[in-house]
Amino acid sequence: MARTGQQLRARTAKAIAKGGSGGRTTTAPRSDLGDRLRYRFDNSMSRGTPALIAWLTVATLVLIVVFSVFVTVLDLRPESDAPEGFLHEMFYSLLHALDPGTIGGDDPSSWRFVLTMLALTVAGLFIVSALIGVIAAGIDTKLADLRRGRSIVLEQEHTVILGWSDSIYTIISELTLANESRRKPVIVILADRDKVEMEDDVAAKVPDLRGTRVICRSGSPMDIDDLALSSHTSARSVILLAPESSEDPDSEVIKTLLALTHGGADGPNIVAEIRNPTNLEAARLVGADRTVLLDIRETVAKLVVQTSRQSGAAAVYTELFDYDGDEIYFLEQHDLGAQTYGEAVLAFEKASVIGLIEDGVPTLNPPADTVVGNRTLVVVAEDDAGLETEGRSLVGPDLSALGTAVAAEEQPTHGVLIGWNERAPIVLRELDHYAPAGSTLTVLTSFGAPAVPALDHLAVTVVAASTTDRATLEAHVVDGLDQVIVLCYSDHLGVQAADARTLVTLLHVRDILGRLGSATPVVTEMLDDRNRVLAQVAHVDDVVVSGEIVSLLVTQLSEDRRLEAVFGQLLGDQGSEIYLRPAEWYVQPGREVTYATVVAGATARGETALGYRSLSLGEDDVAGFGVVVNPAKSQTFTVQDGDRVVVLAEA
Repeated sequence: MARTGQQLRARTAKAIAKGGSGGRTTTAPRSDLGDRLRYRFDNSMSRGTPALIAWLTVATLVLIVVFSVFVTVLDLRPESDAPEGFLHEMFYSLLHALDPGTIGGDDPSSWRFVLTMLALTVAGLFIVSALIGVIAAGIDTKLADLRRGRSIVLEQEHTVILGWSDSIYTIISELTLANESRRKPVIVILADRDKVEMEDDVAAKVPDLRGTRVICRSGSPMDIDDLALSSHTSARSVILLAPESSEDPDSEVIKTLLALTHGGADGPNIVAEIRNPTNLEAARLVGADRTVLLDIRETVAKLVVQTSRQSGAAAVYTELFDYDGDEIYFLEQHDLGAQTYGEAVLAFEKASVIGLIEDGVPTLNPPADTVVGNRTLVVVAEDDAGLETEGRSLVGPDLSALGTAVAAEEQPTHGVLIGWNERAPIVLRELDHYAPAGSTLTVLTSFGAPAVPALDHLAVTVVAASTTDRATLEAHVVDGLDQVIVLCYSDHLGVQAADARTLVTLLHVRDILGRLGSATPVVTEMLDDRNRVLAQVAHVDDVVVSGEIVSLLVTQLSEDRRLEAVFGQLLGDQGSEIYLRPAEWYVQPGREVTYATVVAGATARGETALGYRSLSLGEDDVAGFGVVVNPAKSQTFTVQDGDRVVVLAEA
């Protein structure tokens, strides 16, 4: 027993000595020449279709050389069919290997030669079959790659859209309008979706691209390698959408901004959507000077408030924000330097001057005695082409027809807000900015416990009840209200379900107001633009479609980032904003006047005219509410009761 233990300890010591300090034996893998050749062959085969074709080519050469040598050495070919040298023999062998029909022309007198060529033909069939299979597989792989949209886009001065949401269709449609004056315009979409599905969706939702090519690529905008597929560095502008399907869309937007700007500060302008205002500062740190950030919540909330204060305002904002009709441009080259702003607003026949830019800062509706000088003009026109040569107005205003009515003193307002979502607190704060002391607002909501922010002028009462219940609505929608706002339940319901509930509420509200004989304006928020037509059945004064408005702003900012400051003033509570005020304030009712006279009437009150709203036009123009933006200065009309003038003015 002791001897066995000694032998065991000796073997253990020997193993430890052999294995080193680690106590393990390490033996290098043994390989012979065959293993190494097999390993190299496997590596070459893994290189794909080109390597496979190369090996089949080598096999074909070996095959025809072997058979050519065999036939030549053994002198198998009949003398009547003898080739002229070894190269001719190789050529004939190649024909037998590639074309089975060649054997039909051989001399059958030598059965050994025929059998040899038959063997060569059979071997060639295997190689040719394999070659066809390899080529077919390679083509299928390439087609699959093209289907996946993984090839780089070789374009310049194009527009890149990163990410995917329902607002992309409006953006594409607006870009096609903006691109009509460009040569061979291109839009590149990079999103984490199937390329063919994206192309099919765009073709279905935007059938008329007006000459603009839309190229789709599949990949994550947050990945630097995938991002390179869009050639964003050579683009004219980049639009970064907040993904709707993400749990934290702002984080994905900020990470994509990091990928876009990692190469330096130089590059195209970037327009990015941010859903949560608390993430704006972090996004600004990343985007630096290249990026325009659009706060979706605040933008929609401000627009809801602006339109709720006056019927028809949504039609004015939509006209200015989209590319269908008149929009805002900047005129740098002009000969109005010696004129005042009050004279400049009457200078153009088909363009409306609404402000001046100095040192990059716009001022809308400046004092009438401001000398234009070398400042850039902010104008509303149908197109930017030809602004420098825009025809001058030949019609002067009739100063004897100016209105003399005086605005009444503001009284406390009383309104009802029906529904609640993440934008509602911003709506309340914006309403508070404009509310006279003593104003009240009742909030009706079916979901959650609304967190009402601290307000200075507006007294808010919250009522938790069903907003589609007729009795509840009749108790709160009463005569004497100044405004009714209906918000969608976008935080709690899907798009169509939220809009359906909003439509039911609207039908009840309009019926109640109709029975009361009340003219209280009703403004509602919709999620899907297709439901706007249904809302008009309920005779709603204004419909704000959240996704559409944001899409219009994003498109405009991608074309000219100077619009950011202009839009900020139009939607903010500082400076001049859009108002629809009684026409008799500007011209005498019942008199036929030119629009130039209306412009002069607005200038006399320290305001800038943008257009007018006619009740008679509104009967036929339900969608546009009878609003006309930037009419010709020579156009004449007669002011009737209820007509309004669209102006930029201080509150």
